[in-house]
Amino acid sequence: MGNTDTDVIIVGAGPVGLMLAGELRLAGVDCVVLERSTEPTDQSRALGFTARTIETFDQRGLLPRFGGFDTIPIGHFGGVPLDYREIQGGSYGAKGVPQSLTVAVLNEWAQELGTDIRRGWEVVDLHTYDEAVEVDAHSPEGPVRLRARYLVGCDGGRSTIRKKADIGFPGHDARIEMCFAEVTGVRVRPRPNGERVPGGMVLAFQQGPDTFRVTYYEKGAVPRQGETMPSFTEVADAWKRLTGEDVHGGTPRWIGRFTDQSRQASEYRRGRVLLAGDAAHIHLPIGGQGMSAGIQDAVNLGWKLAAEIHGTAPAGLLDTYHSERHPVGARVIVNTLTQRALYLSGEEMQPLRDLFGELSASEDVRRHLIGMVTGLDIVYEVGPGDHPLLGRRLPDHELIGLADRNGEHAEHKTTAFELLHKARGLLLDLTGDPALRAAAAPWADRVDTIAARPHEAGENNPFTGADALLVRPDGYVAWAGAGAAQPHGLVESLTRWFGEPTGATPTREV
Repeated sequence: MGNTDTDVIIVGAGPVGLMLAGELRLAGVDCVVLERSTEPTDQSRALGFTARTIETFDQRGLLPRFGGFDTIPIGHFGGVPLDYREIQGGSYGAKGVPQSLTVAVLNEWAQELGTDIRRGWEVVDLHTYDEAVEVDAHSPEGPVRLRARYLVGCDGGRSTIRKKADIGFPGHDARIEMCFAEVTGVRVRPRPNGERVPGGMVLAFQQGPDTFRVTYYEKGAVPRQGETMPSFTEVADAWKRLTGEDVHGGTPRWIGRFTDQSRQASEYRRGRVLLAGDAAHIHLPIGGQGMSAGIQDAVNLGWKLAAEIHGTAPAGLLDTYHSERHPVGARVIVNTLTQRALYLSGEEMQPLRDLFGELSASEDVRRHLIGMVTGLDIVYEVGPGDHPLLGRRLPDHELIGLADRNGEHAEHKTTAFELLHKARGLLLDLTGDPALRAAAAPWADRVDTIAARPHEAGENNPFTGADALLVRPDGYVAWAGAGAAQPHGLVESLTRWFGEPTGATPTREV
């Protein structure tokens, strides 16, 4: 660690910051999380997460901590109906999981792994150097300066880290505003997918035995400036104008608003300062895609930053965080703005809605839209090859393990995702080929070689056409081999993603 207080300072203890902390701790990296709030919020802007994020949590063994949840099989894209079961994954994502629960799960996990979480710490400035970065913060004990090798801003759309690092945040200001309230003591007609009404759009669903969340967009409303929130009377008045339902007699638990302001950081990395989550991208929260995209930012970044700190990262690995995740964030902004135009515009947009309705009769179009909003169609450029899994996430599948992590024969059942719980690289040997183990042995400190066969073969086997797969710690397939030539390209891929093998002369200093 040298003359630093920690390896990584993470600013923000929301879902993104906590997920990143857990990823770093799994890799043996010291980190400190600084959070301005003294207590975790009990308010929940997001009420679920996408199918890709379900997979992300499953890859780390976190799903049981949520206590079970339903998934969303049917939904829409800007009002165009979609059945998410048309593609692998079978749902839009988790239903009815409040963000407060997600934070609680990730907070507990990160602390179990040894994360130092400091609440009541507000970062006010930063200073970057060639070998380190420092932050100035107001702590409960007074002003403090901390020094680390890297700094990651997970501090939301108004990110202090982004501003102090002078990273651009281009995009457009708010044009529309949507308001919501969690209300007890009243009942309204559920409108879980939203409903266009003459005055705008309304959305309502039950959150508990006596609680409803009502959300609305009213045509002509001018977005408020700053963080000003509507009063409950304003919300109840608007709801009555739009629906005829009277919620004035209810008790508000929480009132909020959001807009379609859409911006994206021009750089996800500037030297030793990085951004993730809302600090890197903001948009209209249609479908709860923002938190999910941020959690996936954290998982993409965590293993790369850890490799950089351990001195094993190949040249340019950390820069792939921007090159891989920036296009994903941009695509989320595009799809949320498109949905806004389809769903919230007036009759002048009806021809476009009609056209989308016609296009959605095509299976290819439906699958394209489903993949976009669930995140299940994300593909990274990982190198040469033509196997359909290259650059995509490893599908979960029951496996019969042929050996334990030490290579001893020990047939047992496992799953593809279970093999990723420790956030290490994985070489999945599907045929028990000793040449693979020999080729990967020099990377054994970073990559586990596991011999296993699919529990189901034939059309139910997602690994058809591959005898071996190299999987990155974030769950994406980096190499696929088949037949007698299966070791071909493996060493190159191991070097590209995991650096020089143990004992090799380092190609650079970190």
